[in-house]
Amino acid sequence: MMGKEDFWNDPDKAKKLLQERTVISDLLNAWDVIHSKIEEAEILLELAIEESDKDAEKEVESQLKIIEKNIKKFSLKIMLDNEDDTKNAIISINAGAGGTDSQDWTEMLFRMYSRWIDKKGYKFQVIDLQPGDEAGVKSVTFTASGENCYGFMKVESGVHRLVRISPFNANGKRQTSFASVFVYPELKDEIKVNIEESDLRVDVFRASGSGGQHVNKTSSAVRITHLPSGVVVQCQQESSQHRNREIAMKVLQSRLYQIEKDKQDQKMQDIHDGKDDIAWGSQIRSYVLHPYRMIKDHRTGFETGDVEKFLDGDLDPCIEDVLLSGKI
Repeated sequence: MMGKEDFWNDPDKAKKLLQERTVISDLLNAWDVIHSKIEEAEILLELAIEESDKDAEKEVESQLKIIEKNIKKFSLKIMLDNEDDTKNAIISINAGAGGTDSQDWTEMLFRMYSRWIDKKGYKFQVIDLQPGDEAGVKSVTFTASGENCYGFMKVESGVHRLVRISPFNANGKRQTSFASVFVYPELKDEIKVNIEESDLRVDVFRASGSGGQHVNKTSSAVRITHLPSGVVVQCQQESSQHRNREIAMKVLQSRLYQIEKDKQDQKMQDIHDGKDDIAWGSQIRSYVLHPYRMIKDHRTGFETGDVEKFLDGDLDPCIEDVLLSGKI
């Protein structure tokens, strides 16, 4: 496709194809490297066994650990193959059941994601923040921009449950709080409608009905069929065929624009419909700070006792575990 003479006639289409080629080339190169390293390790292992070389066996063991890490990275790249995974992310966090504690919990989650975004080297921008009545925040919406940002962040969509001794309760009682995290892919506001001439079938015919002698006796009416979508538009109001075609093309462009907009709106609605209630039983992850300290993801069973490290933005092990499990 890149070898065609008209490749650069549509810069946007060409750029998209080049990006797709880069992704595929990177995957193939990564696989070639892994495959080569495995073959080298196999040969070294055979020699180590034949010569009873313990040092060589240790070298193979060391190589296998590196290969295992590379396979994990490669597997993650394959999992991030959705068309939206490369997009930036829009994240909303909303306090649920639990009053002030939930608003404080929402702020804690906001801090956790802010730290993760910073560690990943992504860009960060707050869009909206509603402070809590006494502490914390009621809701916050922000963007994260970077490579495969939505692909990673989509894992976090769902209800997050916190169990701890409430700092807002004078009696020091244990409190369960909820907050919802909702992640959208950032869609482009501008919808570009590119109409290729080769995708059109143009028919001219005589206008019907009233309109004057010239309109009725010449083939000035125009019907345009957009072959890929099946959309048909026609215009016969003007005496000039050129003018009728111009009007019909504007109508066609508007129709195709609306179709694309409806697709984007439906995509956002489908994502929104998957949102759970912010309440007990619908959580994807629990953060327990009392009576013991443990964070557990209920989709994969991932657990960690290093609560402080996790809340300080060390989310990658959990995110990668969920992605590799396919349970999103």
